[in-house]
Amino acid sequence: MRSIAFREALREAMQEEMRRDELVFLMGEEVAQYNGAYKVSQGMLAEFGEKRVIDTPIAELGFTAIAVGAAQNGLKPIVEFMTWNFAVLAMDQILNTASKMLAMSGGQIGCPIVFRGPNGSAGQLGAQHSTAFESYYANIPGIKVVSPSNGYDAKGLMKQAIRYEKDPVMFMESEVMYGDKCDIPDDEYYIPLGKADVKKSGRDITIVSYNKMMKVALGAAEELEKEGISAEVVDLRTVRPLDWMTILDSVKKTNRLLIVEEQWPFASVSSEITYRIQKEGFDYLDAPIRRITSADAPMHYAPNLTALAIPDVSRTVKLAKEMMHQRK
Repeated sequence: MRSIAFREALREAMQEEMRRDELVFLMGEEVAQYNGAYKVSQGMLAEFGEKRVIDTPIAELGFTAIAVGAAQNGLKPIVEFMTWNFAVLAMDQILNTASKMLAMSGGQIGCPIVFRGPNGSAGQLGAQHSTAFESYYANIPGIKVVSPSNGYDAKGLMKQAIRYEKDPVMFMESEVMYGDKCDIPDDEYYIPLGKADVKKSGRDITIVSYNKMMKVALGAAEELEKEGISAEVVDLRTVRPLDWMTILDSVKKTNRLLIVEEQWPFASVSSEITYRIQKEGFDYLDAPIRRITSADAPMHYAPNLTALAIPDVSRTVKLAKEMMHQRK
């Protein structure tokens, strides 16, 4: 085992798959000469050359269309968006072509692309650079959505997405986690998409989260433990396909479910989880399912307002303690 940064885990995943398969290539703004806006692709131009690590113009719709065409002709593009907020410009290609091509061609033409980049808020970036997009893309049939909380998971999921997935994969990273350290095994490994992971076992309440909000979930569980409340923490890792069975198995044990996410509340990931668990596991619930989300408003620039808008440990602990005294 060795300790590396989140960005290095992503880089290793791409490098290993590019060394294994010459059909894999990386493209995006500043991924080559500048070594990536967040240095995820550092050194990759020197290793693989300009035909496989390609700087693009500031034209998301255009270079996404090139990637879609390349994938339909047998290549395996990795497309970096400098932020997922910019990817809305490419939504026509993602929604109307990449996600639908396999169905429209009767299964003859797939679109094996990994779209990746930082997602969600990252501190004083303003409303136009702070949106979390998991629920947007999870709403589209034909697309898979990955949102890891740590470098170990990110590497395994990224390798799985590049090597084995035939559908477009939206890989949601977090800008504020790129420097986080994690332990990585020396050997190669893959993590199947669509399988949640129980990061902490518990008996009293299930807390579900993903991406950087897992820090809030685990932090809340640590604080609750001090007060004699044992929280089980489930990391979704993949939003679509959604592993609701792992959540249900946990709820069968704890009888309470709290969801923490960075999405806006309306039509969010927590909305889908809540529907699934109340439908399949109503008899196991000793209290109503609760959630804590981002504020139902554009993100403000001011740091005090940003802090109020995003879930935190103290509010999560408060809500969990309320649930311990509730009955459905």
